[in-house]
Amino acid sequence: MERREFLKQCSVAASGLVLANILPSYASAMLREEHLRSGKSLFEVFSNPENRYRPFVRWWWNGNKIERSELARELRILKDAGIGGVEINPISFPSRTDDMGKQSIDWLSDEWIDLLKFTLEEAKSLEMTCDILVGTGFPMGGDFLEKEECSQIVVIAVKKLKGPLTTEFSLFDLYKEADPAITSPYSGRTMEMLDVKLVPDPLNRIDEVMDLSDQIKSGMIKVSIPKGDYAVYGLVKIERFMRVIQGAPGGMGPVLNHYNSAAVKKYLNRMSDSIQRKTGPLAGYVRSFFVDSLEIEGANWSEDMMTEFKRRRGYDIYPYLPFVLFKIGAMGNTTGQNIQYPVKTGEVFKKMTDRMRYDFELTKAELFEERFVTPYVDWCKENKIQSRAQAYGRGYFPLEGSFEIDIPECETWLKYGIGEDISEEKFTQYPWHLGRGNTMINKLVSSAAHLKNKKLISSEELTNTDMVFNESLEIFKIAGDQSTISGVTHPVFHGFNYSPPEAAFPGWITYGGYFNEKNTMWPYFKHYTDYRARLSAVLQQATMFADIGLLAPFADQWSEYGAQMEPFPVIVSPAYQSLIWESIHQNGNACDYVSERVIQDSEVKKGFLTYGSRKYHTLFLIEVRSVDTATASKLYDFIREGGRVFCIETVPERSTGWNNYEKRDQEVKEWVRKMEAYPDRFILLHKPTADFSGWYKTVQEKYSLKPYMKIRKPESFITQVRYQATDAELFLLTNSSSRHSASLDIQFDQEIIKRKQAWLWDATTGRRSKLAVEEGLFHINLGPADSKLIVFDHHRKGTMWKAHPLTGTQVKELSTGWDVEFRHYDGTVNKEKLDRLTDLKELPSYSHFAGTVVYRTTFQLGDHDTKDFLNLGSVYGICEVKVNGTEAGTQWFGRRVYALDGLLHIGENEIEIKVITVMVNYMKTLKDNEVAQYWTNQKKKDQPLQSLGLAGPVTIY
Repeated sequence: MERREFLKQCSVAASGLVLANILPSYASAMLREEHLRSGKSLFEVFSNPENRYRPFVRWWWNGNKIERSELARELRILKDAGIGGVEINPISFPSRTDDMGKQSIDWLSDEWIDLLKFTLEEAKSLEMTCDILVGTGFPMGGDFLEKEECSQIVVIAVKKLKGPLTTEFSLFDLYKEADPAITSPYSGRTMEMLDVKLVPDPLNRIDEVMDLSDQIKSGMIKVSIPKGDYAVYGLVKIERFMRVIQGAPGGMGPVLNHYNSAAVKKYLNRMSDSIQRKTGPLAGYVRSFFVDSLEIEGANWSEDMMTEFKRRRGYDIYPYLPFVLFKIGAMGNTTGQNIQYPVKTGEVFKKMTDRMRYDFELTKAELFEERFVTPYVDWCKENKIQSRAQAYGRGYFPLEGSFEIDIPECETWLKYGIGEDISEEKFTQYPWHLGRGNTMINKLVSSAAHLKNKKLISSEELTNTDMVFNESLEIFKIAGDQSTISGVTHPVFHGFNYSPPEAAFPGWITYGGYFNEKNTMWPYFKHYTDYRARLSAVLQQATMFADIGLLAPFADQWSEYGAQMEPFPVIVSPAYQSLIWESIHQNGNACDYVSERVIQDSEVKKGFLTYGSRKYHTLFLIEVRSVDTATASKLYDFIREGGRVFCIETVPERSTGWNNYEKRDQEVKEWVRKMEAYPDRFILLHKPTADFSGWYKTVQEKYSLKPYMKIRKPESFITQVRYQATDAELFLLTNSSSRHSASLDIQFDQEIIKRKQAWLWDATTGRRSKLAVEEGLFHINLGPADSKLIVFDHHRKGTMWKAHPLTGTQVKELSTGWDVEFRHYDGTVNKEKLDRLTDLKELPSYSHFAGTVVYRTTFQLGDHDTKDFLNLGSVYGICEVKVNGTEAGTQWFGRRVYALDGLLHIGENEIEIKVITVMVNYMKTLKDNEVAQYWTNQKKKDQPLQSLGLAGPVTIY
């Protein structure tokens, strides 16, 4: 028996963590259709979700300055707010913050493990779930790593010269030039000059390059050049070049080398052995080990990288490596300098090095998968704990990276622009966030999960560095709905800071996102967590439908630009890539991303490309120019058997990689020629200049791409997704605009819904109502930030749904005579009389208000007045309404329309409207508060004033 396994077993008896008598938590088959085995109907799972379906939070243990009493207190705060679980995430203590002299406790020390054990037991007693971060900060690393276990990078230094010239310079000059401008350099990094070359500018052939490497030992490089343009290239290896970003004590230091499988296994085992030696097995107390952002800043090297490259690709890339690599900057991204940085190259030489660059990126991605992802997943299984990871970054397979992970995770951010109108032109310039919370990676991660039959897809959600203290529940909902549409079934909010109540206001904040009991919105946060819990509960019982596959041109991107940093790539190729999948969903179809590996591993059956349980009758190739020969062959088989391939802008025209490329290019062209013999199934499309949604609708109609939900007039801000459960079809419609409504005429495919009753399942209340859907036709109006979950099942009994009208006959506007009470966050209370309602941002006395505003007025109703509804008009904040002293409800997004349900009476009536505002306007005024100023007034974080209060008009009708 191995020592590590022996220690685990021996420690059980002494541990307070007694393992529950359960099967391994990684056995995902146990979760399938669990609602049926438990005796619960699908609606019961939805209406009253269990804790495990509730949103989780990333729980930053700031500086590991943790204490038992505060850990217990914060768990209960989260539980009361509707949070179902925590991701324990040790991180550095935030700057600009007073730590009050609290002691930091080293990660994996005995004291830290005791506090972890206490936390796990407390969480279990509250029926809350725990995940644990692997390492501290990100990416994982530590001062305890040996030099050969730390990340390495090979970079270039280029010094341009103009001849005639005789000169010399030191290796230090090249080292200084090579040192990459990454985000998190390690102070103990060491550099080694591997090669020095003199290169003519322009460069056309490798034999034009002069090797000066024999001068490296002298420390000085002497150069004598004739008239003309030249450059000296240095190829530099940097060891321990990066430190852990925001590592906590015990986990700070250089980053681990993810291309070194022995180092990876050693690191992982050190963590699990250290903890479980004191606690016993964590299974039963910990759902998953979590790997956060793999931002390894361009790491690209291991001692056997060139050996592995030659073994896999069949040639030696080393002489060409200086011309394959780009200069890198922050996050390991290639920088804008690359246009001018290297020497110019001839067309033939560039085509060669582009192909080699693809081979290098492919080799790195393979090694990362084999040497990090697989050992990590195996380690989790050994410990009977699920793996959860953000398995993407720069240079990893964007789809296959999530294949092995039990709980694949993506990212949804908060940024200004969410909920606003964003033109497609701007989107193609800044494609990863404008107007959208879901990032570029979301659809890829969810597609990977679908391809592997996984229903639990998590998201680091509401990540916020731009809108701190502007946490409105409406913005949460719009971003969260976009996350759901992209395929997410479980959010992990980013994040909740460990922050003692006595900490100086506003508390300890590592990253943005003021999830804190001192936030004005916190008493109402459970409205949002309930909403997300219900959607998560039902969607995890179902399977997202898709019968269209998308192939993005990652091979071409890797060849020409190098792999990009996901989820925020510097270059998206083509820029409109995401508009394709969005347009498909906006028009009532659904799709997954696929990859060349998926296509090659698929079977062709009856006109479908079949991968596991996924079946696609149509593929879209988005400006794909390069494919592997095996991919081209499978595409031909697919078309020949009845499938259809749309090629946007171009058809495949060449193979990938360098070795024997001429022969493989001819093979690809031959397969394409064979596909062109089926012009009705191999179709070249040209992208539109604008209106991608309208363009796809035209394609849909022309080529009979039958939607399961036909939307008569699609809107770019309205989209949908379809899920299938046992005996039920689910359709989620969302409006991502905070301003616009949409009146939708929908026709459902009658083959899907026949003999089923249509229902509206309200995720904000947990109730359901019957819908009248005649012959598949349905009309609905989606208001701003609205969403509707429409379910077709065999349940029959229930009341009919009626939409609240926005206006009606006998409209009475309550426009004047408002008594207003301003309950400021700072404790002051002011009272005013307002003759008219207005956005408080426009009133100088209250433009920087934060807190609760109470509006009161009275009005008369006569004997024959009929008033059934109250419409508050424009409301900037969360609102609570009382009518004649009786609660009428709380609303936190979109239209604020209330059914009065007999609350009014003849004679005088009183209405009280509370509006709870965001905090940002007030925080901007705290000039002596360094934390407040950093997040609201500093350079990129200079936030605009936000609208506040009740602007109306308020009407009853």
